[in-house]
Amino acid sequence: MPHTSFRARTLLLASALVAATVTVAGSASADPVTPATTTTTTKAANAATAEAGRVVVSADFSGAALPQGFRAVEGDWKVRDGRLWGTSANSAQQSRITFGEHLDDFRIEVTARFETAADAARWTAMGLDLAADGAVPWSIATMRTGTTASNGLEFAQRTAANAWNVTDTHAAPTAAGTGKDVRIAAEVHGANAVWYFDGKEVMRTSRVARSTGGVQGLLVNGASVSYDDLEVTELPPRSWIRPEGTPLTVIAHRGASSVAPENTLVAQEIARRGGTDFVENDVQPNKDGIPYVLHDSTVDRTTDGTGAIRSLTAQQIGALDAGSWFAPHYAGARVPTLAAQLDDLRTRGGNLLLEIKGQHTRSEVATIVDTVRSHGMTGRVFVQSFEVDALRYTRELAPEIPLGLLRSTLDADPVALAGELHLAAYNPEDGALAKNPSVVADLHRAGVAVMAWTVDGADRWKALEALGVDGVITNRPAELTGWNRAFLQNRQAPAKPAVTVISPAPGAALGRAQAPVPAVQTQDAEKVALTLDGRPVAAGAPLDLTGLATGEHTLRAEASGPGGTEVATSVFTVRADATGLAHLILTSGAKDASIGTMATLLGQKQYSTLATWARVQSGKGLDAGRAALIAADAKSLAGAS
Repeated sequence: MPHTSFRARTLLLASALVAATVTVAGSASADPVTPATTTTTTKAANAATAEAGRVVVSADFSGAALPQGFRAVEGDWKVRDGRLWGTSANSAQQSRITFGEHLDDFRIEVTARFETAADAARWTAMGLDLAADGAVPWSIATMRTGTTASNGLEFAQRTAANAWNVTDTHAAPTAAGTGKDVRIAAEVHGANAVWYFDGKEVMRTSRVARSTGGVQGLLVNGASVSYDDLEVTELPPRSWIRPEGTPLTVIAHRGASSVAPENTLVAQEIARRGGTDFVENDVQPNKDGIPYVLHDSTVDRTTDGTGAIRSLTAQQIGALDAGSWFAPHYAGARVPTLAAQLDDLRTRGGNLLLEIKGQHTRSEVATIVDTVRSHGMTGRVFVQSFEVDALRYTRELAPEIPLGLLRSTLDADPVALAGELHLAAYNPEDGALAKNPSVVADLHRAGVAVMAWTVDGADRWKALEALGVDGVITNRPAELTGWNRAFLQNRQAPAKPAVTVISPAPGAALGRAQAPVPAVQTQDAEKVALTLDGRPVAAGAPLDLTGLATGEHTLRAEASGPGGTEVATSVFTVRADATGLAHLILTSGAKDASIGTMATLLGQKQYSTLATWARVQSGKGLDAGRAALIAADAKSLAGAS
């Protein structure tokens, strides 16, 4: 595999990571770890009875009290004016309310509005996994009032030690601020989640920390936030077949192996920070039967030692340096046990595409399966192998773990073989797939995903995406993650324009002497057309109110762009007043004598006489249209006096 062209970019990051990661590797044990548990609310969690599409929570807060099943555990929570209000007294208080039930796959969505906030860093969050009593640890999807900041949106964890672990950040496409409704949502599949802001996908993560009983919730910090139309819906289990319009699944080949020593925890950490969906690693037993993460049959290439992995004891392997061969600053990295790798993924986040490397007995496969189970990771591990027997053993021992068959060349009938082996994915080498690309559609029709290996170039990523391939195993996971983000931006439907009339302000009462300039505020618009009472007006040109009748008038702004058309209106009133009437007279175009007569009558407040005089002179010394306006305004003033 090529390494040199990418090392320089990550030396600083790797130097910072290696010490901490090596410590984790050295201290990890193969002892079983029991996942954290929490207490459920009134509905019991039962994956066996999961019902996709079931609405678990639906609340419009039309009542006077908190809905049944809602539990306010900190801060001030109440229902008023048809909304749920949550208040946190200060930036130190994480106000929380919990509801719902434990779900592996679900969507939570709500309309949120910041009513007040101490500053732009204050936040509200959707609780993705909280204990029903609100106790730590919990996982959340956060929105700050300053949403357009680089960390305006976050996926974060509050750890058991009551400390923050922010795993992912992104800027929202528009500002939330205060007083504005925003529709926010998150879709969760196990440790994976997608953040949606006003219907737009913003970011993805594979690092949601999950418990065995966590429910959903809402949180507020240093702000007062109101909510409406809350829904929690159970989703079908994650499909390995990529939905149209979604990005390729990023699978880090042996970790971030282009920038770190392969199959080490530091390579796994760099891949995780680069946004990978799965880490792909190899597993095989040592002399003691302990599963180790190693690609080759010997330790010669990737450590400072020699010998077949199956001939070495745990003590011998634990003393090997698995990092110096790649670069000096990785000195001290170790060959991890599968148990250590699973510990790291379970506590720090991530999913594992685990290749059973080489021939394994049923007993050896059973040890691998037992290790995965004892770490509570069956829902986050996908097993693949070139060895058909290894897949058959895995199926017998753990039918809940998805299986993938690796192939250097395509089988005569991949669909039939996939059915025989109960495969979730058929994983061919990219060059083999390129010779018969139609097999992707054939496998998809059979419900089987396709994950191609090992692909490191954007030209092939583009070709595989167009072909419908579901995942790509790559040495360059961070680069593919970036490519995916660009793909999403290009594929997202254009935003619908937004438009607001600023001037004349809605409800304004204007005199004829005024000349307001139409002003509109737009977003995502390429063109804006203005009309006044149905007649086109020029943007930026003052409105001539001398030709308008008294009463209401409508300025209409139509904004159009790639995302469609949006309309905004402002209804304002032209009122009769002495100043406006004087303006009508002086700009009437009448002869000086006529202007003098009208001005005198106006100055003496003889409005009725002025109205009569204007009607008599209409079409003679005074334009008929202007005469009618002068008469109408004068009559109006006469009635008001």
